This record gives sequence, C-alpha cells and structure tokens, in this order.
Amino acid sequence: MKRFNQIGYVEAKKMMDTIECKIIDVRTKEEFEEGYIDGAILVPLDIVDKEIEKVANKDETLLVYCRSGVRSKQASQIMANMGYKNIYEFGGIIDWPFDIVM
Repeated sequence: MKRFNQIGYVEAKKMMDTIECKIIDVRTKEEFEEGYIDGAILVPLDIVDKEIEKVANKDETLLVYCRSGVRSKQASQIMANMGYKNIYEFGGIIDWPFDIVM
C-alpha cells in the first residue's frame, strides 16, 4: 500500500513558507467558511477522489489537513492510492498554532 508522510504543524508551516506547495483542506464547505489556513484549497473528503485532479498534479507537494486529523489521514491515503507522490498530512486546524483566515 502506498503511503503518505505525517508531519507536525511547525514543519508544515515551514514548508508553506519556503517551498512551492498546495495546501489542501478536506473539511466541508461550511467548516471551511468558519476559518481556514491562508492559501488553502477546499477539496472535501467525500469528493477528494473526483476533485483532487482538478487542483493538483501527482508530482506537486500537497499539505493536507482537516478539523482534527482524521479525515486528512483518510484523504491522504486516497490520494496516495491514486498515485500522488508528495503528500504531507499535518493534522487538524483545531490545533493549528498559527494564523487562520476568518
């Protein structure tokens, strides 16, 4: 089974600030509208298998999060199974220690 990388919040923030990557939020539209990480692209878990190809190619670096870290792991595994190579799952926005867009 293909795998994805799990990283912490500090490492995720450092990647966001220093390399070209896409931030993928796999929560619902309603959750996203309550606050999200700046630059995040909403691709809800229930449609990630159909929609991710519209926003990212398989070689791009993807940073994936949700509310608590459960859905982001599920979505990351789906993407890994689809052939995405550079997936970094970093948990949930509820514990994100940096700024969010409200």
